[in-house]
Amino acid sequence: MSSTPIRHARKLPCHAPNQATQKKIRDLSRRSITSNAIQPTRLQKILAASGVGSRRDIEKYILRGEISVNQKVAQLGQKITPNDRVFVNQKFVRLAWPHNLPRIIVYHKPEGEIVSRKDPEGRISVFDRLPKIKSSCWISIGRLDLNSSGLLIFTTDGELANHFAHPRFEIEREYAVRILGSLTETQKNELYTGITLKTGVAHVTNIQETVNNEEASNQWYRITLKEGKNREVRELFAALGLTVSRLIRIRFGSILLPSRLKRGQYYELNAIEVANVIKWLKLSSEGLRQSSE
Repeated sequence: MSSTPIRHARKLPCHAPNQATQKKIRDLSRRSITSNAIQPTRLQKILAASGVGSRRDIEKYILRGEISVNQKVAQLGQKITPNDRVFVNQKFVRLAWPHNLPRIIVYHKPEGEIVSRKDPEGRISVFDRLPKIKSSCWISIGRLDLNSSGLLIFTTDGELANHFAHPRFEIEREYAVRILGSLTETQKNELYTGITLKTGVAHVTNIQETVNNEEASNQWYRITLKEGKNREVRELFAALGLTVSRLIRIRFGSILLPSRLKRGQYYELNAIEVANVIKWLKLSSEGLRQSSE
């Protein structure tokens, strides 16, 4: 285990927004989520969160017929929303639904930090560097390997994290990639059509050359893909006989790596920005459903 003291990440210094924006942020932070925005939740989970008892206790209450939902005897595994009325032993229960917007931070990960809470080798984890929070924990949206740097997103909302990272939602990831040598047109076509890796066929959706210096031994490209499997970008180039010497994630979905955010710094999205991310995710999932119909 390393004896080197771990320094917490520095917060990106920002200018205070104008008064109108500050008021909007305060209003959004205080505003309760509407009933329609909350996904149906298992009865046992929400009753346990409301202090009725443990989930095991609540299962026993349900089996004994002591819990009702909308004047009907509850069933195991039943899901409810804030519009439902729940009674335990004929007493109305005020349920503890979540009311605040989730927190989201973006972190500029340096090379040499792992994205894991535990490491047998005692290496520094990004979780050691993040700001501490009470009554919750940071959930990583996707990962970056030890030798990669750039955008990492953390949130306090598990559903939001799953929506970002799950392959079925096809959220784009964009990387700045430096390789030894350069891509030929044939190799670009292979990246577009797909290359078979150990984890299956992988392909990119966009390739943009950002440096064009014929005398340079290294070339930079911006690569976009809709998956984020472990070391996928590196393995794509390795399959073409090319070595990636730098890999930086610069975008994940609608969230960009801020140009002012230095390595080892983080920035917490304000309420307006969080609301915009949630709105974007909702629109992207609706578009996915429509395209699959």
